[in-house]
Amino acid sequence: MNALSADISRLTPAGAQPLRVLTFLHAFEPGGVERVALRLHEAWRAQGLDARLVMGRTAGAMKREWPGLEFEVLGSERIPSAAWETLWMIFHLPRAIRRIRPDVLFCAGNSYTIVAVMMRLLLGRACPPIVAKISNDLARQDLPAPARPFYRAWLRIQGRMLDRLVGMAPPMREEIGTLMRADDARIAVIDDPSLAEADIRRMAAARDAAQAAPRVPGRRFLAIGRLAAQKNFPLLLDAFARIAGPDDRLAIIGEGSERRALEAQAQRLGLSGKVRLPGHVSPLDAELAAADALVLSSDYEGVPAVVAEALAAGLPVVSTRCSVSMDDMLVGGRFGTLVPVGDVAALAEAMDKIANLQFDVCAARDQARRFTVEIASHRYRALMEGLAHA
Repeated sequence: MNALSADISRLTPAGAQPLRVLTFLHAFEPGGVERVALRLHEAWRAQGLDARLVMGRTAGAMKREWPGLEFEVLGSERIPSAAWETLWMIFHLPRAIRRIRPDVLFCAGNSYTIVAVMMRLLLGRACPPIVAKISNDLARQDLPAPARPFYRAWLRIQGRMLDRLVGMAPPMREEIGTLMRADDARIAVIDDPSLAEADIRRMAAARDAAQAAPRVPGRRFLAIGRLAAQKNFPLLLDAFARIAGPDDRLAIIGEGSERRALEAQAQRLGLSGKVRLPGHVSPLDAELAAADALVLSSDYEGVPAVVAEALAAGLPVVSTRCSVSMDDMLVGGRFGTLVPVGDVAALAEAMDKIANLQFDVCAARDQARRFTVEIASHRYRALMEGLAHA
């Protein structure tokens, strides 16, 4: 048994104080990393852990999804901090850590690792152990060549500074070990908790009901994500324009800085009546129920929550090879088709032919159950208790 296995197998002694876990997030703005962190936080509290949540600010549409959520805000909200949220958190979080005295810091994703590393540097030996979820692709082939050596050096710094590194699917273990130069004892793999069992039941019921209703003409493609460069929705619009029939439709669910550019592109391509950008939508049940396929056009991802949600609904997937974990999620093409990143012709062809896939709805929903908070929260708890007691 290696050190990590020993950590996971060690349980909290009877009569001991519950583990105190501190999770830090910038805001409630919609994002997969933040949604998973909030899901885990609530599950830990339900299990009796002393789970604490600190926020940089309270802005964001996701706050409405978590009524009654207990948290505290760092600093004063009278001072606008969105433009420099990372520096704001680095400045204020050490004081909160000293006051709360957590047993473990939970770093929710790659966008927060700079904060976690700075806590280690600023607090030194007083810094609690840090468990960091690696939420994105580490290879990042989208980066300009001159930036890659600096990025790789930054990954190695994280590998030295963070106590436990958690990959969100089995293929990430080798990637973390190689690029972050972390020994195997400090790497765990816990499938990303994008869903709850109740979500799977609800999404499945909505799609089954929609499938039983009379069909409308044409194909319905669905994309979900922030309207940001990483998602490469311009590629999706170009691909859709190549194959769209008169009755075909594309919905891109999400909000972000690229909205105007995408609307202008859709108009240039003659897609104005065929493309819908309704903004942030929650829950996604109706959108997933009405679609014929989910399309992921990203340049890079970790373990995309939208893919797990599509499988839960029973929806096939067309995706770029934006992550080392995509083959694992789609079981080598059983639940969808993968194409090279940035290849508009391949993406268009895969979208055009996705209806021909021999798709097993029941098997897809079983695959989605890997990614539930009911499983992941207990595995994270065991990992953190072992680390705190070591």
